[in-house]
Amino acid sequence: MLQNALVYVNTLMMENVLTEPAWSAPMAPADYRGLTPLIYFHSNPDGPLNVDLERRLISR
Repeated sequence: MLQNALVYVNTLMMENVLTEPAWSAPMAPADYRGLTPLIYFHSNPDGPLNVDLERRLISR
């Protein structure tokens, strides 16, 4: 359900941006083919992942 909500929000954001001529005018058909609403790099549904490579996972 979270992924569906993110896809919906991303679709709305792309529609808003692409209605502006400054953004849509320089785009070629190949650019439109590359667009996808499955962009999720701005969110992390699993929460933050802190990696400390200096610390051992298992103590001896």
